[in-house]
This record gives sequence, C-alpha cells and structure tokens, in this order.
Amino acid sequence: MLVDGLPEQRADAAPAPPKRRTARALGLLVSAGILVLVALASIAIGAKDLPLAQVWHGLFHDTGTYGDVVVGERIDRTLLGLLAGAALGLAGAVLQALTRNPLADPGLLGINAGASAAVVTAISFLGVTSLSGYVWFAFLGAAAVGALVWFLGGSRGATPVRLALAGTAISAALYGYLQAVMITDDAALGRMRFWTVGSLASATGATVGQVLPFLAAGTVLALLLARPLNALAMGDDTARALGADLNRTRALAMLAATVLAGAATAACGPIVFVGLMVPHAVRSFTGPDQRWILPYAALLSPVLLLGADIVGRLVARPAELQVGVVTALIGGPVFILLVRRRRTTQL
Repeated sequence: MLVDGLPEQRADAAPAPPKRRTARALGLLVSAGILVLVALASIAIGAKDLPLAQVWHGLFHDTGTYGDVVVGERIDRTLLGLLAGAALGLAGAVLQALTRNPLADPGLLGINAGASAAVVTAISFLGVTSLSGYVWFAFLGAAAVGALVWFLGGSRGATPVRLALAGTAISAALYGYLQAVMITDDAALGRMRFWTVGSLASATGATVGQVLPFLAAGTVLALLLARPLNALAMGDDTARALGADLNRTRALAMLAATVLAGAATAACGPIVFVGLMVPHAVRSFTGPDQRWILPYAALLSPVLLLGADIVGRLVARPAELQVGVVTALIGGPVFILLVRRRRTTQL
C-alpha cells in the first residue's frame, strides 16, 4: 500500500513570483538563525547546565578546565547532531521525490536495516567492540543494501513501486536475521541495545571526522539533483519529454540517499522519523520545488534532532533519554496523523 501523493508531487516547479521567492529566502535565513540558537542550547544544556559565559569561554578560550572539557564534549555531540540531522533530512527529501511517496524515509529502502545487520554481524562474529569499528561496518551495510535494492528494483527499469517493494522485503529479512543473532548472542545483545535506539551520547571528534567526508559528498550530490528530481516528480512520460535521464537520476538519487542515511546511521544508530517529518512539513510552505525543499530540510532537520536530544536530557535528569526514543515518541503520532490526512490506494 502506497500513499497517494502524486498530485502534490507532480506539480510543475515553475518559477515562483518574486514575493514568494523573497519569502522563501527569508525563511531560509530564519531557519539558519533557529538552528544556531538550538545548537547553542545543545551545548549549554545537559546533566548540568552551563552559563553562556562558560559556553563562550569553552568555544573560544579553551584552557583545559573542567567546564571547558564539558563544552568540548558537547560541541562534538552537537556537531554530530547537526551533520546527522541534515543528512537524514536530505535523504528523506530525496527518497520522497524518488518514490513519489510523501511518507517515505530512509527505512523504506532498507538502509537502516542494512546498517543494523552489518553492525550486529561485526559484533557477534568479528569481535568488533569500538564505535569507530561500528561506523565502517554500518556504512558498508547500508551501501550494500542500497545497491541490492537498486538491483532488485529493476536497475535500468527501476520504478518507485519496485524500489519500495524491494526495500521492504530486504528490511524484513534483515531485521529477522538481526533478531535471531541478538537472541542467541547475549554479548551482541548487550552491545547493540544502546546503538539500535539511536544516540548522540557517544559522539567524539574522531566519529565526526570519519563520517564528515561521506556526508559532505552526499549533501553536494543531493543538492545537485534538485532539478532532475523536479522533472522526475512530474511523471516518467513528462520527464522523458523534457529530456531527463530517468535511470541516471534514480541511480544518483539512490546513491545520495544511501550515502547520507548510511553515514548518519553508522555514527548515531538508526534514528527514525526525522527524514520523514521534516521534508513532509517543509513542503507545505515551499511547494513541490526540490530546489527549496532540500535546503530547508538540511537546516530544519538538525533543529528537530538537536531539539529532541535536548528534551531527552531534560526529562530524565541526571540520566538521559536517547534521542532515537524521543524522535520515535514524537514521530509515531505525527505519522498516524499524516496517514489519516491522505487518501491511500491499494496497489
């Protein structure tokens, strides 16, 4: 069953009136300002709140004091939240355009399942215990599943329905494998239970450095695909008439989404609903033009992720609730509302 979002997605991305373009540009500036404020709040708020003077000192005059060390750790956490949030938002926006399904997210094509299955394999059979090891296995698992979904989805004849069905089938199989390994291996279960809920708590500068090249490459590729995705959203026949190369656009879109979601999942664990909620929400005021949806998603998705991380720190002090749990608690009801608002059709 797919959600019928075709009328909205097929709207022609014609040039907007000057006033509307100005409003969208101002909206991007406001979004960037909100993101800066949320990032500062993420550094200041934790098990122990830090005054702004201490945050400023730790940012620009680090002398190695306890307060400066705490600020440094929170900077790493905030940077990872910024990068992962932007990656998940962009991946969700690209996949929604690729599948012409406004309720699609990275989990639809099995990317999260591939990363999780690779991590549990590394822990249970290869003895990997460090986060730096998880990152590479998770990324390779996500990439392998992305390639497999593209192959099973028809490769040169790939369609949104085939890609979604292939991703769903592979996800079901991999999650079955993951549960079987974790049930039979107590050590894997113990190590995986924190990673699988999605968290920014283990962020380090090394983790940020490992995933940054992949996230940068995926971001550039996603933004460059804005115009081809606009053509793709009009339908295959119209896109062909406009001279679009459908198979190349779909292949590059799959690659961008896999790189972005795979790297974010590798660093933080599978975090759900961020890639669904934000692109879907921004479309209500940007319209169907991917040239605006993608930048808005890149700015506002980290706002949601860091905001959820802050909420998780506040509600469970002096401990914390993992960000993946918070986004799931927020995203579940929102997803139900979105589904109820849209007409569904049987395949």
